[in-house]
Amino acid sequence: MPKYPVEYETRRVRIDRTVGLNAVRRILTDEAEYGGWELQRLRRYRDGTREVWVRRKIIRVRPTLDSTLL
Repeated sequence: MPKYPVEYETRRVRIDRTVGLNAVRRILTDEAEYGGWELQRLRRYRDGTREVWVRRKIIRVRPTLDSTLL
């Protein structure tokens, strides 16, 4: 069985500096729990804004039957 490379879907989220730490934690936890996202990168800027990159695996359907049998 051939091994296929893992593909990811990436999303960037910008969070305003007025959003508290607990709210950011809750947002990221909900995304991970219900959306299947995982944290890829978190960057905090001098002005207090946060930029978050999250990713999740793309699951592709692979054919299981040989086309000559059909």
